[in-house]
Amino acid sequence: MIYVNWVVALAAIIFTVGTIGVMFRRNPLIMFMASEMMWNAAALAFIAYARQLHDMNGQVMAFVIMATAAAEVGIGLAIIVSVYHKRHRLDIDEISRLKG
Repeated sequence: MIYVNWVVALAAIIFTVGTIGVMFRRNPLIMFMASEMMWNAAALAFIAYARQLHDMNGQVMAFVIMATAAAEVGIGLAIIVSVYHKRHRLDIDEISRLKG
């Protein structure tokens, strides 16, 4: 189906934009948004292939991806807020130097 090819191409583009955002941005909030784009691109690809194959496993995997991404964001934002509360700035290099 042509529809699936276009949707998977769109998912690849979204995943690429997310990867570039994670690699080149130093702000943790931007990095989390970019990683969310990557999670959503993977879910979109699963749903497109599930539609082509008339199988529900793609929708189940998309649901698992959404639940995992929500848990990741909850924990990640808690860490970011805690670091900002103590240091009053957000820099990924500074966060990576935290010890103990």
